[in-house]
Amino acid sequence: MNQTRFLSLTAVAMFLVQSVTLMLSPLLVDLAAEFGVSVAAAGQLAAVTFAAWAVSVISVGPISDSFGRRSVAVTGLTFLSISVLASAFAPTFGVLLALRVVTGLSGGMIPPNSMAAVADVTVPAKRAWAFGLLMAFASLSGVVGVPAVAVVASAGGWRVPFLVIGSLLLVCAVLHWFWYPKSQRPEARNYPFISRYKQMASIDLFRSALAANFLQRIAFYGTFSYLAAYLISEHGLSVGETAAPLAIVGVGVVIGSFTAGLVVVLKRRAQVVAACALAGGLASLFLFSFDLSAWGTVGVALVSITFISVGWPTFLAISTEISGNSQATAVGMLGASNQMGGVGGAALGGAFLALGGFSTVGFFCLGAVLLSAVVLQFGMSAGRSST
Repeated sequence: MNQTRFLSLTAVAMFLVQSVTLMLSPLLVDLAAEFGVSVAAAGQLAAVTFAAWAVSVISVGPISDSFGRRSVAVTGLTFLSISVLASAFAPTFGVLLALRVVTGLSGGMIPPNSMAAVADVTVPAKRAWAFGLLMAFASLSGVVGVPAVAVVASAGGWRVPFLVIGSLLLVCAVLHWFWYPKSQRPEARNYPFISRYKQMASIDLFRSALAANFLQRIAFYGTFSYLAAYLISEHGLSVGETAAPLAIVGVGVVIGSFTAGLVVVLKRRAQVVAACALAGGLASLFLFSFDLSAWGTVGVALVSITFISVGWPTFLAISTEISGNSQATAVGMLGASNQMGGVGGAALGGAFLALGGFSTVGFFCLGAVLLSAVVLQFGMSAGRSST
């Protein structure tokens, strides 16, 4: 196996999959206008995607651990490409909603399987570097992928980005068929589905990481999902004009991911992650509540996303440390908390937006990170000392 080619292919897949997750942000206003619904209602397209993603990501781990990685990768990317391409032709909001469910179910198969596959083929000394590469490429979706969606939609309408990304995913699926490792894990054909979950659920530190990650991702997706709509509604930007702001804010995900590599080795990492999350939540409240200029809003959003983004890679690294031979299961369970946070951020954020305007979205995000800080202080610190 050509390891460099495999890592590059996996990184591209992670980038495309993450772009599919976040691509709705600059499209919400256009989708609302197209189908005659409110922006808050259009935001539920993201909520159902995250919900379906959570079901898939938590289910696929034991399958991947037991039956091998290649079939999961090819199947997930194939169905994901079909659902995204079909979304470009959705005639009604209900059809698009159903297709986003399929998108979530198929897309959720990729991240835990990819992270576990990389762990399989890299030596422990290089594993952290390989994970960092994948996380960096996935994070670039916010810097390159989402702004590109805004530019393409501005030029050709909201359906064109679905066509472009769906086609790229289909090519990626074909390359996975030819280039993905064909070897199976030693425990192939052994399917201890429930026992793998029990193994991870019995670890106090892992349970605390799940809860804290869930709460922080609520704040992340609550902020990012409605940022473009805020810039359009409150500052008069067009869809295309949100591309540069979203790219700038997306840099925060990359910065936060790299910072997590430094945080995870600290003795007081739980406290550091809690402090970062609180700083991000306060920034989220500030950007949605105060009358800033458009670029002032973007600057504060960058701060918010950067600090909130430190947690997810940190929790991922911790999970791979303690998961033994159930790495895909652990990553999948953590990914489920990630996507359920997306459901909470998109759905509850939309509810708060409908009830009280954008400022209530900021209060909602701050409340989520406050709860995560409590979990980190009392649950995760105690859990680490007991493992």
